[in-house]
Amino acid sequence: MEIPERNKSKLRGPKTYEEEPRRDPSLQINSKEPFNAEPSPFALSRSYITPEDKFYKRNHGPIPVLMEPSTYHLVLTGLVEKPLSLSLEYLRQLPKHVVTATLQCAGNRRTEMSTRRKVKGVGWGAAALGTAAWGGARLSDVLTLAGVPHCTRVTTLGGRHVEFVSCDVCKEEEGGPYKASVPLLHATTPEADILLAYEMNGKDLNRDHGFPLRVVVPGVIGARSVKWLETITVSEFECQGFFMQKDYKMFPPSIDWHNIDWQSRCPLMDFPVQNCGRWSVPVFKAPRLVVLQVNFRGYALAGGGRGIERVDLSVDGGKTWLEAVRLPREHFPGEDHDPQRPNWAWVLWELKYIKIFPPVDVIVKAVDSASNVQPQSVDEIWNLRGVLNNSWHRIHILAPPPLVSNL
Repeated sequence: MEIPERNKSKLRGPKTYEEEPRRDPSLQINSKEPFNAEPSPFALSRSYITPEDKFYKRNHGPIPVLMEPSTYHLVLTGLVEKPLSLSLEYLRQLPKHVVTATLQCAGNRRTEMSTRRKVKGVGWGAAALGTAAWGGARLSDVLTLAGVPHCTRVTTLGGRHVEFVSCDVCKEEEGGPYKASVPLLHATTPEADILLAYEMNGKDLNRDHGFPLRVVVPGVIGARSVKWLETITVSEFECQGFFMQKDYKMFPPSIDWHNIDWQSRCPLMDFPVQNCGRWSVPVFKAPRLVVLQVNFRGYALAGGGRGIERVDLSVDGGKTWLEAVRLPREHFPGEDHDPQRPNWAWVLWELKYIKIFPPVDVIVKAVDSASNVQPQSVDEIWNLRGVLNNSWHRIHILAPPPLVSNL
């Protein structure tokens, strides 16, 4: 197939914010330009599948525009035997796969980390994530069209990494596009479920979430799931862009901006076991009640396809623990139900009618299928970018609420 020029596709990244889409007014806005927002934790855990309007919004520039989908072409080039130019219509004709996966910003729960020491980044609460049923073609299948077989570590021409390039305009890239990469073996393994997604929850992607096409890399920090995809390049080296080489890396607490060495750390990929809870009072009558009967509910997830083994909750500072009840997993139409496949999505959990004596700090922690446990304190994992805060989640209950709230 003939490779079109970069500007043949009429997908464009504006330089100003005059063409932004409408958003749900209930979202908590953490940054207006670029637009970064999250739902309330109460709204987030009400449903297993996160509605598109409640799904967190993470952007580094103005939202790209595509007026006519028929003009879109995805270019696949680099160290492959058969470079390709694929229309959106052609991609839709390939075998479609539906993968329910949770995407999580690496900065989720950053505000908790910033209470210890100042960190740099958008001030995310505990709702910078969401779970959706993503529909599209597998990246591994598309790469076979370019002559790269499944489960390949290196192409015949020496390619070892697959780079995804957007069309947006990012200040951090000096006006260039957002880009990221994954190792070739990861990209060519069908069981990794990396998608070139054109649907979200059974609908065409909207502009905020990557219309017309995005990458979805399950089990990996959201920064690698590039939106508004324009080019895929198979390269000898991993992506050298800002967000791979000078951002989204994990440093120890001893490193700060005066002694940082970006090249000393690998780019973040899998995210660790994570958990967050909230509470409500199912029955509340007396305004000065000493003992409360409380319901708890929340989410837990783990990266790399690892499932959640259990969620534990303590109302006495960690002396004793209660195991939470896992809520049923929902299956989206067309999704593969094989129980042996990796677990890409979160677990919703709850505990009902638990007696507490406010003021109290309720602790919640999760354990994944590899027996990884959340660290006890945020101090253990503090880092200057405020990423991957997965410390025990603490729910501060100082006094009864004025009104009944429902889970």
